[in-house]
Amino acid sequence: MLKQYQTIKEISGPLLIVEGIEDVKYEEIVEIELADGSKRKGRVLEISEEHAIVQMFEETQGINLESAKATFTGKPMQIDVAQNMLGRIFNGAAKPIDGMPKIIAEKKLDINGNPLNPYMRDYPNDFIQTGISAIDGMNTLVRGQKLPIFSGAGLPHSQIAAQIARQSRVISEGKSNAEFAVIFGAMGITYEEAEYFINEFKNTGAIERSVLYINLASDPVVERITLPRMALTAAEYLAFEKGMHVLVILTDLTNYCEALREVSAARKEIPGRRGYPGYLYTDLSTIYERAGRIKGKPGSITQIPILTMPEDDKTHPIPDLTGYITEGQIMLSRELHKKGIYPCIDVLPSLSRLKDKGIGEGKTREDHAGVLNQLFAAYARGKEAKELAIILGEAALSDEDKKFSKFADEFEGRFVKQSPMENRTILETLNLAWELFRILPKQELKRVKEAHIEKYLKI
Repeated sequence: MLKQYQTIKEISGPLLIVEGIEDVKYEEIVEIELADGSKRKGRVLEISEEHAIVQMFEETQGINLESAKATFTGKPMQIDVAQNMLGRIFNGAAKPIDGMPKIIAEKKLDINGNPLNPYMRDYPNDFIQTGISAIDGMNTLVRGQKLPIFSGAGLPHSQIAAQIARQSRVISEGKSNAEFAVIFGAMGITYEEAEYFINEFKNTGAIERSVLYINLASDPVVERITLPRMALTAAEYLAFEKGMHVLVILTDLTNYCEALREVSAARKEIPGRRGYPGYLYTDLSTIYERAGRIKGKPGSITQIPILTMPEDDKTHPIPDLTGYITEGQIMLSRELHKKGIYPCIDVLPSLSRLKDKGIGEGKTREDHAGVLNQLFAAYARGKEAKELAIILGEAALSDEDKKFSKFADEFEGRFVKQSPMENRTILETLNLAWELFRILPKQELKRVKEAHIEKYLKI
């Protein structure tokens, strides 16, 4: 028997307070019936002995405290899942927005899934080829990893996300052996961005193996809190019940955190850093830790969250806490973007903590580890030489420093820079690195083995 109450006592932003409740559960779905018979949905956010705080998925405007009725359904928020959801586009309430009928559900799943049990986790060790040299060659993505992209306002993170979604493959022994299913979750994006993603997926054929969940900036703020959990629930079904390799791309996590801050302010909670709730770290971990592999199951979830750093500040709470939870970060550079370099990935502050597990003989090539270390060292020294030239003038540089300076320019212009439609194999990326090493004196190639120099450095 569903319990109905006509005891809504207060409305505060997206929240309702219902008093005199009994046997109400956390995360339970609530239907608010208005005087005209229309219904709006929400979920239980907090319970005490006297009242329940309900977070509305739709606007609270027009709700009359005297006549509105709250019905507690006794069920958490669930979504329909099935393998035929591939190729479909949904909004932030998991309703189809592609003009096609509802999917025929194989299961209904609670969106509030648990993080993977650490004991049951399988170690990520399969190389993922994204076709982007700055990632594949130097900050390698591994199947089951969570590797965020730290961007800034106006930088082309949307384009990079679409390219990764389109091109990513699991590579074993130099050969592509699996395509990804892509779950794409967009929170608080503009209509133009949504159209860009939908058209990009459709025009390249990637839509056939993708599920899109899209929440526009004009949609209810609260949907931004539930959308990543819907996306991950769909991913868990495809990965762990259907045995698929799933790539989850979530953009923009900054909008998600802003929604959390708005709800926290409505609840009158004591704010933490920059006004964000004190439980921001815990809340983000419930999203990030749902990525990985499970022992004995062929499927996996690889996660690429994208967030725009306010004022390009990497010490801001959102990127700062994300960096603690995830296994590295890909940093986008405004300086490279101004130079016209796409993708504008700054490899020096970028990091993939699991890259060593996805490279080497049988996965990429035996020279990969040495090549990436040499690229990092040579590019860092080249950047130092260029800074020295600004202060002292180019004439003050030694011949070696001039070569490293030239290497830095060529590295940015040929290795990092590539067309948005260019899909480089890992072998093409490594061969390009060896071409760049010809700029440097042979005695400076200290990070690569002598045997590899003789084999790959064809001067």
